[in-house]
Amino acid sequence: MILHLSDHAAVGLSVVVWLFIGLGSGFYFSRVPLGRLDQDNVITRERPFEAHGAFYQRHLRIGNWKDRLPEAGNFFPDGFSKRHLTSRSEQHLNRFAAETRRAELVHWTNLCAGPAFLLWCRPMVGGLMVVFGVVTHLPFIAIQRFNRQRLQRVLARSASPRRRAHL
Repeated sequence: MILHLSDHAAVGLSVVVWLFIGLGSGFYFSRVPLGRLDQDNVITRERPFEAHGAFYQRHLRIGNWKDRLPEAGNFFPDGFSKRHLTSRSEQHLNRFAAETRRAELVHWTNLCAGPAFLLWCRPMVGGLMVVFGVVTHLPFIAIQRFNRQRLQRVLARSASPRRRAHL
């Protein structure tokens, strides 16, 4: 603990810092060019345990709750709402998938900031801030990954030679 604050002051500062981190990371990633998000990277790539999204449905029952959480993709100018699929065109599906990567990176950034709160919070309060970060951001990460894996299945089907022959 570098700053010695009362618990009340530490929590107050933490609220302000959480807001700053959330808005700052959202703003930063909203400026990342779409072309840098058109492919998965080491963070966003699918893991074997996810089984093309089945893990999220089977174990987390994500379909029962994902639409109840807020969606802020269009919070910043030129943003992209992921609340509803507005087109089934390949271009739109690819854009949607890229935007799930953007959102996932925002939430990973926020989640990973949690340990910084130990700089001014006692270990108990800092630990609660870390838990808050995990509990707040993991559901959104799961939603982005689940939706992207569903989109990628649809895109793979539409790109198959057999399907293209019938178009």
